[in-house]
Parts: sequence; C-alpha cells; structure tokens
Amino acid sequence: MIKEIKISNRKNAEKVLNIQIPSYKVEAEIIGSCEIPPLKDTVDTLQQCGETFFGYYTNEELCGAISIKVENDEVDIHRLIVHPSHFRKGIAQRLLNFLESNFEVKTIKVATGSKNAPAVSFYIKNGFENIQKVTVNEQLSLTFFEKKL
Repeated sequence: MIKEIKISNRKNAEKVLNIQIPSYKVEAEIIGSCEIPPLKDTVDTLQQCGETFFGYYTNEELCGAISIKVENDEVDIHRLIVHPSHFRKGIAQRLLNFLESNFEVKTIKVATGSKNAPAVSFYIKNGFENIQKVTVNEQLSLTFFEKKL
C-alpha cells in the first residue's frame, strides 16, 4: 500500500531516515563515494526539506519511499529509496508508477550517481532520457534524467 507520509511528524521522519541511510549506503558503495548528501540527513533536516513523501508499506512496515517537489507542470524526484532488505521486490517500480498515475504533470525529473548502474538502468527502462551529466569531484558525477509524459 502506498500512502502519503507526513514528514513533519518526528516518528515518520525517523522511519524514513531508517530506510534512507541504509539505501544510500548501498549507493555509496556502488559509486565509490560517501559524498551523497542524503547520507548526512537527520530527522530535523528531513522535516525541513520541503518535499512531499509517499511510502510503500507492507503489513504496516515502511519498506520504501519517494519524495518529490511539484512546480508548475513538473515533478522533481528528490529521493526514491528502498530498504536493502526489500530490494528486488518491485517497490521502486510501484512508487514510480504511483507518481506517474497520480500527478497531472508533463515532466518528471530525477538525478542519480552516474556510476549507480542499477538506478541508471531503472530510469532508462522507465522511459527517462539522460539530459545532462555533472561532475561534482573526481569520485562523483551525477546524471540528470527527464521523462516527458
């Protein structure tokens, strides 16, 4: 089941952070850099991020989440996270499908670490186009994707 998470609620923010940190640690290993901003998040920074969160729940357990900002007719995905114990269960796909079917927008944007092959493949498989690559430092570059609906 997918439902909105009120991130202003401290317990909800703690639950999201308990998924976010392990999820981004896996990405950090894949891309060879711990300089991923979400790894530095705290409950307080999550509560103040200004994003709208939706969670995927199995038997009341939060297994994954997506956070977005909507501006005009664009959705910007800020986080698409799944707890590593729930990888390869289709949760990220369900969250993305939920986003695409519940928001009346023309464009969805997202960025991921360029070396994060699973995420890059996921977005390409879902019809996103690589629009830009930005080098952050020697170890880290980001690939920006866009999907027109």
